[in-house]
Amino acid sequence: MIKIKASTLSETHQVAESVAQVVEPSDLILLVGDLGAGKTSFTQGFGTSLGVNEAITSPTFTLAREYQGALQIHHLDVYRIDQIEEVRDLALPELFEGNSVTLIEWGDQIISALPKDHLEISFAYGEADTARLITITANGPSWNSRMLPLKQLLEKKGLFEC
Repeated sequence: MIKIKASTLSETHQVAESVAQVVEPSDLILLVGDLGAGKTSFTQGFGTSLGVNEAITSPTFTLAREYQGALQIHHLDVYRIDQIEEVRDLALPELFEGNSVTLIEWGDQIISALPKDHLEISFAYGEADTARLITITANGPSWNSRMLPLKQLLEKKGLFEC
């Protein structure tokens, strides 16, 4: 587990950039935390790091958006899903194939329908208005093996564990 205090939007984007540097095709990243705590901002920094040129916006009302960069990015928001049965309509298994990465906001709400091997990134409000506490947790062997390189990238950027 890695814990980081990001005091600015730029630092949140730097965390996202670091994660993007260790991501692999078919990866799943769950973004969890309070409303407005930084999930979509993280995705924007992540997408920019992978060469996405278009504006990344929250898919709250559309449930899913796709962006093309070095990897295709599937960006989902399952906040409005009431029942786990509704997840079937998202065709999740197909999203975890090919040269793509999937980021799911509020992914903890549908954890039972997701692969066990994933990265969970949790966002919480810090003391200042712009400060965020970001906790990165690996789940499964694929992500466990990338935590040390990720930690090293974050430290190079001056983003230290709190």
